[in-house]
Amino acid sequence: MSLNILNLSTKRPMTPTTLVDEFERYSAWRDAVYVRVEALRAWLAAQELDDGESDLRLGQLLGRLQEDTLNVAFVAEFSRGKSELINAIFFSDYRQRVLPSSAGRTTMCPTELYFDPKRRPSLRLLPIETKALDGSIADFKRDPDAWTEFLLNLDSAEDMSAALMRLADTQPVDAATAEAYGLIDPGDEETARTLSRDGVVAIPRWRHALINFPHPLLKQGLVILDTPGLNAIGTEPELTLSMLPNAHAVLFLLAADTGVTKSDIAIWREHIAPTHGSSRARLAVLNKIDGLWDELKSDAEIEAEIAKQVAASAGLLDLPAHQVYPVSAQKALVAKIRHDAPLLARSRLPELESALSQELIPCKQTLIGESTQAAVEDVVVRTTELLETRLATIQDQAQELESLRGKNRSVIEHMMQQANADKEQFERGLQQFNALRAVFARKVEELHRHLGMPALHATVKETRQAMEQSRFSAGLRDAMTRFFRQLNADLEASTAITQDIRSMMTAMYQKFSDEHGLAMVNPPDFSLGKYNREMARLEAIFEAHFNTVLKMLTVGQQQLTRRFFETLANKVVQVFEFANGETETWLKALIAPMETQVREHTLQLKRRLDSVSRIHAATETLDERIAELDMTMAAVSDQMEQLARVNGRILDALADNLGGSRLAKTA
Repeated sequence: MSLNILNLSTKRPMTPTTLVDEFERYSAWRDAVYVRVEALRAWLAAQELDDGESDLRLGQLLGRLQEDTLNVAFVAEFSRGKSELINAIFFSDYRQRVLPSSAGRTTMCPTELYFDPKRRPSLRLLPIETKALDGSIADFKRDPDAWTEFLLNLDSAEDMSAALMRLADTQPVDAATAEAYGLIDPGDEETARTLSRDGVVAIPRWRHALINFPHPLLKQGLVILDTPGLNAIGTEPELTLSMLPNAHAVLFLLAADTGVTKSDIAIWREHIAPTHGSSRARLAVLNKIDGLWDELKSDAEIEAEIAKQVAASAGLLDLPAHQVYPVSAQKALVAKIRHDAPLLARSRLPELESALSQELIPCKQTLIGESTQAAVEDVVVRTTELLETRLATIQDQAQELESLRGKNRSVIEHMMQQANADKEQFERGLQQFNALRAVFARKVEELHRHLGMPALHATVKETRQAMEQSRFSAGLRDAMTRFFRQLNADLEASTAITQDIRSMMTAMYQKFSDEHGLAMVNPPDFSLGKYNREMARLEAIFEAHFNTVLKMLTVGQQQLTRRFFETLANKVVQVFEFANGETETWLKALIAPMETQVREHTLQLKRRLDSVSRIHAATETLDERIAELDMTMAAVSDQMEQLARVNGRILDALADNLGGSRLAKTA
């Protein structure tokens, strides 16, 4: 059988699900916002109003919009039907199972589905042997040679299916190898029986999988994470530290035929509930309800049994019952492929899709919209203030020249002397500003000593060395405790320094406003609070990890501990990189308005003095100079109107599909 799965126009798929339809609308909205923000950036450049800080802010915003993704994680123990649910929700148009989900053949390793146009469609697999090496999944993603790659033949369903079946690969290893990888607990009774019978245990052949697939939703930024089993999560700290917390929605699957098992509860309590708290984007899915479709029972009896299982599952997970969705993923996939509307309704998948579309996508859109509006508003306000200051200064010059009509030369000389005096006074103010800049630079240097990456890398290196020198759990705990204590101390010191810097700049803005008439700018607030909270979250994960996994340190657990620290250190580095980037942006936003106003005021003082001098020297008539200023005022007023229109178009795009009032529509 052959099927060109890219040629969607040759098929007549069912009406798109609400989730698919909503995500497509979200992508179109994001693209429209991107185009209009890009237009603002181009307009500022054309008008020569694009100071470096504004251009940087808009460039960063455009980068975020372009790289924006929607991450949905599917988490469950083996054989709960995750892959089938992913197939049913996202891939039914292909009339085949994209992910293997038949009995006994399912994904054995964490799998990411995404689309990268720079790479060929492929399945890349990270060998399980890399668990014995230092480095996190993120590290290996930067090493193409570490992966085994299989190209995907998009023109053949059979070839596609065969390639993706590799996700289900296992391999037999002895107990020592499995333990070294952290994949077995020697004290587990079932594992002990398997080893005593065969001497080997089957483990996944692959550690992680990346599927680069040109599905329309993946092209628009959807990223799907399929995470199989407690063992996979427990032995890959990166899942707990980064991938699951970064997911915009987590779907936790249970199975109606097994009920809520001990390992189900362990996954939920240890890896999902702490990450997403009471978030509405944390949903439980009770799959395989078709097993309850007993032909000897009435519809009412079947509904009552499903409701009973939903209530029991909700109670065990400490969730409200309305956040547990009973579905049959297998029947839903069949129904979509066969265009069987009654079967699709009975599968109850549309209710789950509706919950995702109503909760996940609008929430994501609001967050992106608010951050976009904040960045654009900052740039527009600063540019508007600059133009208003320019206009007011030119108006003052015009009024000054108007007052000279019919005056004698002595009055003009006096005015020229006053202009010179104002210029000299401002130059003295500039000396104070330059002194402030020197203090500012010293404060920034002090901030870098605490928050900068060299200091962090030194702390990571010291902790790594301390852990390598310790063979006991107490030494490992002490090293990690010191690690977090140092990080928290650096963040606290950085917070104090940023507060000092802001207070200093506020005083300087007030002084220049009072003495020289510059526009009063309220320096933006800044807080490292979210990074403190992230450190607290990572420290809590460390505590839970140490208390549950590392009570008795075996060889495998020591390797797992090192891998845990390397992953944790990578995550901390990432957090500090974000903190540094945000801090640098804030520092530029803090000093840039002052620098812009100083340049503008210096320019206008020079023009004022030049204008009066030329009139005093009778090199041009008074009327000609006033007419020139009138034209300049008209041009600046026109720029302000154009800026308001460009900003209005961005606000219109942001408000689209957001209920109109979610984002304040102010020019």
